[in-house]
Amino acid sequence: MEQNRFRYLSVRVMALLIAALCLTLFLTGVCLVQAFRGNAPFWPGIMGAVLLLLSIWAFSTWILRPYLQLERTMHLFLDGYTTTGLTHLCQVPPTPMVYRMLEHMMKIMDSSELLKLNKRQAQYLALQNQINPHFLYNTLESIRSEALIAGLTSVADMTEALATFFRYTISKVENLVSVEEELENCRTYFRIQQYRFGSRLSLSIECDPEDREEIFGCRLPKLTMQPILENSIIHGTECKIGTGHLTIQLERSGKRLLICISDDGVGMDEEVLSRMNERLGKSGQAFASQGSETRGGIALVNVNNRIHLLFGEEYGLHVFSMPGVGTDVEINLPAITNDRDLKNKEALK
Repeated sequence: MEQNRFRYLSVRVMALLIAALCLTLFLTGVCLVQAFRGNAPFWPGIMGAVLLLLSIWAFSTWILRPYLQLERTMHLFLDGYTTTGLTHLCQVPPTPMVYRMLEHMMKIMDSSELLKLNKRQAQYLALQNQINPHFLYNTLESIRSEALIAGLTSVADMTEALATFFRYTISKVENLVSVEEELENCRTYFRIQQYRFGSRLSLSIECDPEDREEIFGCRLPKLTMQPILENSIIHGTECKIGTGHLTIQLERSGKRLLICISDDGVGMDEEVLSRMNERLGKSGQAFASQGSETRGGIALVNVNNRIHLLFGEEYGLHVFSMPGVGTDVEINLPAITNDRDLKNKEALK
């Protein structure tokens, strides 16, 4: 790229402008030198100096600054951020055709359009992997009945928990649910996991009693907490020798709902943590490249992108971790109690 830099139009234009400024500086210098020697009047040199300063100011304000702004925005776009930042590009577009192209791109890459595309993809995958829910529930109920007849109460309880979990997860994923419903699903999932881990695993849910009713009534996307809880078990406490403890802490701060899911598992090093938070910092564009982000059932990146699309990019997930200490996943959401307060109402259509 360094060898072929002059093949780019922007580099050629910049080179010509810098050459013109250098030539103007040289001629101004010659005029001033001749004036000091008494061979010419001062006014051509002074006018040349003023013209040079005005040219430098115009070059910096009208060309260099917008160009650098365009470059920074393009870098963000290539890193995976949505086109909301591209509105700055339209302030000083390079050409009328580029302006039209950017306008068209912003319409195509609008977050509501991304949401529609993602919903269509989810519907296709749901059809591809469709299971008849009634057949599944009836089969699980038959297994539970047989287990009760045989006196296997633990098998019956586990089957009942599994049926409850499937009833919650198989229905429409894009709907908003209350925090209370989401916590109940987490308890059901943890109940299933306890049959595997026994007393080795424990879960506690912490919430200020004064804010409990208000927090439990807040709305959030279905399957927001359970995938993170699953991640904490599989990649945190399961890899740890001895007992493990999981905590779901809920807090309301102004107009925001903060949920922190913590484990005292193996944690992760700085490099892995940095890569994870970098992926979470990116926006809905990551939907196109999240094929490898499938660990933990529904990936953290997937959950984070749904939050971005529904509520805006000021909300989402952030991970804190220390090796040998544990991991905290913080979920930052708007504290809304009604679906009509949703920022992107296209999500409910």
